[in-house]
Amino acid sequence: VQLQASGGGLVQPGGSLRLSCAVSGRTFRQLGMGWFRQFPGEEREFVAAISWSGLTTRYADSVKGRFTISRGNGKNTVYLQVNSLKSDDTAVYYCAASNVVITSARLEYNYWGQGTQVTVSS
Repeated sequence: VQLQASGGGLVQPGGSLRLSCAVSGRTFRQLGMGWFRQFPGEEREFVAAISWSGLTTRYADSVKGRFTISRGNGKNTVYLQVNSLKSDDTAVYYCAASNVVITSARLEYNYWGQGTQVTVSS
């Protein structure tokens, strides 16, 4: 399974971005998908997850109400809409795929993308 993340960049506080992750090499509908982020010197932390069907989502408390995960099963792509960005959101964002229907546990993700940098600064 290959994952290709994109959409990161430099944005001002309060701004928005849409991160995308294209998946290939496996039936997309059979994969639970998630987004994680990593701050310098720290472990990757859970941000959001979405089930195989797209009907169930989970979010870290720190992003609830600001971030939205979605998936386009016809396009084999998962998205993370990030709004109301803060400087604390500056990190490398990774998409990941799991054989579990939906999970927030990093160790249950089997496949990882290369990461995309999000920098929030004025």
